[in-house]
Amino acid sequence: MVRGGSVYIVTNKNKTTLYTGVTSDLQARISEHKDKVYQTSFTARYNLTILVYHEGFHSIEEAIAREKYIKGKSRKWKNELIGKLNPSWKDLYSEIINW
Repeated sequence: MVRGGSVYIVTNKNKTTLYTGVTSDLQARISEHKDKVYQTSFTARYNLTILVYHEGFHSIEEAIAREKYIKGKSRKWKNELIGKLNPSWKDLYSEIINW
């Protein structure tokens, strides 16, 4: 069985820090960030709880490749990527609940 995956970007309320991640369960993973399940993680330390970008793939391998690509890009490029999907940088979490 091939399992899909998602790439996502989260930020803080001031949009000063970005974190790009990959997961096979986007709703659960973002919930973990919001609940700060891993209290010593980068996302918990910098309060990165706002989902501003996500992209789905048919396989986790595709998602991992895309994550690596995005992580290699500049902040300016990432800002433009987010702006194309989510110009107001609103929290997209409510859109992925109950997928």
